[in-house]
Amino acid sequence: MKYRKFGKLDWEASVLGFGAMRLPCLDGDSSKIDEPLAMELIRYAIDHGVNYVDTGYSYHRGSSERLLGRVLKDGYREKVKLADKMPVWLVKEEGDFDRYFEEQLDRLQTDHVDLYLLHALTGKSWAKMKKLGVTEWAEGAIAEGRIGHFGFSFHDEFAAFKEIVDGYDGWEFCQIQYNYMDTQSGRYGPGTEGLMYAASKGLAVVVMEPIQGGRLAVPPPADIQAIWDEAEKKKTPAEWALQWVWNQPEVSVVLSGMSVMRHVVENLESTGRSSRGALTSKELELIERVSQKYRELGFIGCSGCRYCMPCPQGVAIPEIFALLNEYYSTQNEALIESYPKKIPPESRASLCASCGQCEELCPQQLLITKLLVGAERLRSARAGIN
Repeated sequence: MKYRKFGKLDWEASVLGFGAMRLPCLDGDSSKIDEPLAMELIRYAIDHGVNYVDTGYSYHRGSSERLLGRVLKDGYREKVKLADKMPVWLVKEEGDFDRYFEEQLDRLQTDHVDLYLLHALTGKSWAKMKKLGVTEWAEGAIAEGRIGHFGFSFHDEFAAFKEIVDGYDGWEFCQIQYNYMDTQSGRYGPGTEGLMYAASKGLAVVVMEPIQGGRLAVPPPADIQAIWDEAEKKKTPAEWALQWVWNQPEVSVVLSGMSVMRHVVENLESTGRSSRGALTSKELELIERVSQKYRELGFIGCSGCRYCMPCPQGVAIPEIFALLNEYYSTQNEALIESYPKKIPPESRASLCASCGQCEELCPQQLLITKLLVGAERLRSARAGIN
């Protein structure tokens, strides 16, 4: 395992962090974590040098925090920095800060969180948090030893990111979505400009979605594979994505949501080949060409976080978008033909009532209702598909 200095802190973080948002589940129910397998995955990662573990209040509908509370027993709590997040979209009044935080400590079976973030901040939610006095609350929790270090995760454009970074002197780290498809400022995050700005202010930068929710790891279409084949040193699509992020000197930790042991083992092996500035100019040019080709094919920016669920109408939003993403990245018509089998009638895009609830909850700020209309049009345009 390789380690990097974590911003201004006198501590080095493993370049690979374990993100507990996509743990293995039972019966397709995100709230039912396959606990023996999840425990094996996380402890294996820690045993092999991972010292940064990340979760959130809403992950697996609260089951992620509870699972970690059990995983980090038997001496494992002392081996890692535990990161958790305040669900800012649920906070309505000042008293909610303590209410949610104490619930998290209880779930995690700990008396403190090493690294605590305001979750999925935007310019709008930051204004609300400031008004309620979140920074004063955090400083109090730090003084009491309940929080070690304070930061934020972010889903908005660079202008809002800069406002947040400049709006409080106590930030020590931030978490942003960043990969070779998300280099520009937009609704997904502040892009390269944000990465550079945070680092210039001395903040440690934790990167989420380095493989865009797994989409950059699926077997690519022939046009993209042909570009990868030009590389002198061969890598899997997933490793290309990870190595691109690790190549950035400003990045401290790269989070990966690993749901099978193969993912853990492969990612751990990849860390040994990582370093700042390791990719050649030719390799960087190949990655840029792949990025442009993916944009030509079409990509839906859903990361599979499931914040949009449950849908009041029963629409299987993440599953539909996952199917579309795979189709756009492979151009495999059989995927669209499989829509009726994979998405039952009671869960299809055609049932969307355009209530907008999902869009209010989406950290990526996706226009979900329009995307669902597009999904239905694509499905119905294929002859013989019911």
